[in-house]
Amino acid sequence: MIFGIGLSLIFAVLMCVHAVRTGRELYWLFIILALQPLGGIVYFAIAVLPDLMGGSTARRLGAAAKQALDPEREYREAKTASDDSPTAGNLMRHAAAAMGLSRFDEAERLYQQAARGIHEDDPALLLGRARALIELSRPGEALALLERLGEQGEAGRTPQAALAMGRAYHALGRTAEADTAYQWAAGRLPGLEGLARYAAFLAEVGRRDEAAEALAEIDKRAAKATAHFRKEARQWREFAAAAIG
Repeated sequence: MIFGIGLSLIFAVLMCVHAVRTGRELYWLFIILALQPLGGIVYFAIAVLPDLMGGSTARRLGAAAKQALDPEREYREAKTASDDSPTAGNLMRHAAAAMGLSRFDEAERLYQQAARGIHEDDPALLLGRARALIELSRPGEALALLERLGEQGEAGRTPQAALAMGRAYHALGRTAEADTAYQWAAGRLPGLEGLARYAAFLAEVGRRDEAAEALAEIDKRAAKATAHFRKEARQWREFAAAAIG
């Protein structure tokens, strides 16, 4: 017991020394010392492990740890950047961060603000704003943007755009068009969102056997998901299962 406490204290001190020497924010000292040993472990994953490993896996672990510890950090940093320099890129980053926190009104406004001048028909801005409008239950406006996006050829005909199109058609009651868009997106999107939304759509329109088949495919893919994507896979599986009932 005493030995374990001693090791925890030594580890915490080492992490504090690293934080001071590398110029980290002072709040890390409080986190490391007050939340032993968890605080030190989180700090190690965020600040030490990426430097030791130098690989993409370590960077993803560090990013995930940062997100879990401070989910609004990216939003604050993006907002500061767009306030200081409201370029299209900074506004887009701010909008994406707002979307991640379900601040859809703010995201829609920021995407609209960014889409001016030479950026008026930027595919990423059109799609981002359309997605925000769908979340705000304004599918007609979203569809108009997506149709503009579709006029841009291959740049506007992506699986992400097809999924948004399916959602807009679905909300507008245009079932046949929604089916086509959902099916195309579900077969091409990485992850499980496309297939989960298609399964929910199939259940809603009474095609329950097809919905059950889609859910079985979700289970198959979820079982193969890496640890990094397992939580997201479980969330989309639950979304589809709840819709099917």
